[in-house]
Order: sequence, then C-alpha cells, then structure tokens
Amino acid sequence: MAQITVTINGKSFRMACDDGEEDRLMGLAARFDGWINELKGAFGEIGDQRLTVMAGIMATDQLSELERKLADLETQLAEARQQQVAALDNMSQNEEELSRAVNTAAARIESLAEGLTNSLRPQEPS
Repeated sequence: MAQITVTINGKSFRMACDDGEEDRLMGLAARFDGWINELKGAFGEIGDQRLTVMAGIMATDQLSELERKLADLETQLAEARQQQVAALDNMSQNEEELSRAVNTAAARIESLAEGLTNSLRPQEPS
C-alpha cells in the first residue's frame, strides 16, 4: 500500500492508497483544495471546518448533477435503442412485403411470358 502526502488548505495530510493510485488521489486532493481556495476567495477566512463542509457540499452537488445527467443520458440511450429495434422491425416487415410483391410480380411476368410464347408459336393446321 502506497503512502502520499496531500496539502489541503495549507495543511499536509498523510494518506494511504492502493499502489498506482497515487497520482489520482493527489489530483483529487488538489481539486478539493481548489474548491477550498475558491470558497476562501469568496467568503474570506470563515474557519477550516466550515470551509471543508462547504467544499464537501460543492463536491456532492457536482456529483448529484452528474448523476442526474447520466440518468438522463441512460434514458435517452434506452429510448434510442427502442426506436432502433422498432425501425429494424419495420424494415423487416417492409422487406417481407417487398419480397411478396416481387414474387407476385415475377409470377405475373412468367405468366405473361408464357402467354406470349404460346401466342407466338406457329399454329399447326387442323
């Protein structure tokens, strides 16, 4: 297990993480520290605990918004898949109807060709 030190609001915190996750955890800590600094810029020194709670709420708000957007996208994807299945079913039905029409036309053409062939044959005297 790896050990790293992150700095949030000017204070260092030693943390453990899985091997290979060091950069990710440091990036998350830097992002959180950015929110703390953003809040300090907007509200001034209002206390470490209050800043931390507000930054946590900001993170939770962003997560909540992203979850809502993801749910909307999943719904849109499901609807698109249903439309695609319906379109494929419709296409399949159209192909079947077209196939029947072609077969009917082919049978009619064969019948006409046979009729023409019979009418063009020389008649034998009776």
